[in-house]
Amino acid sequence: MNVCVFGASSDIIEDKYIDITYKLGCEMAKRKMGLVFGGGNCGVMGASARGEYDNGGYILGVAPHFMKIYNLLFENCTKFKYTETMSERKTYMEDHADAFIIAPGGIGTFEELFEVYTLKQLGRHNKAIAVFNAYGYYDKLLDMLDHSVQENFLKKESLELIKVFDEIEPMLDYLESYKGVDTDVMKVRYAFLKDGNVSE
Repeated sequence: MNVCVFGASSDIIEDKYIDITYKLGCEMAKRKMGLVFGGGNCGVMGASARGEYDNGGYILGVAPHFMKIYNLLFENCTKFKYTETMSERKTYMEDHADAFIIAPGGIGTFEELFEVYTLKQLGRHNKAIAVFNAYGYYDKLLDMLDHSVQENFLKKESLELIKVFDEIEPMLDYLESYKGVDTDVMKVRYAFLKDGNVSE
């Protein structure tokens, strides 16, 4: 299977995030899990790719053409796909992955998380989404999701569409064993409204 890892491209983050994501790439390769990622050679992105590469794994890098001028792309990808736009980049990664890992990252990673999360809620895909909460990085974001449920901006069932891990091996076990279920939260909502239990 091929796993899309979303994560930071920053090279000024703490080494602990680099080291743990390198280990993630290593373990993925050992389990014959290919890596789909944003093509960068820095930060969490580059660390996952180096781990995969150092252990003989498959790597699909995806980046828009304009990023070539920055010379920040990982050179040892098995295959590299250039796109015209950032949106096309995300769509290509989503389409060529069997599952997603959300590693520590910044605003771009947040966007990627919420895109695949939203698409799953809408029933557009049924792939596993694992949030890699290394060193508690995503604690506050997860608190915000709980708060959204409490304030009725998010259905409680939506929280079941992602799974949170702070260790690598249980996370990869989850991806390997994931079967998928009917996850169209919006369909459940509108069926409920159609039955006349709630009026809008």
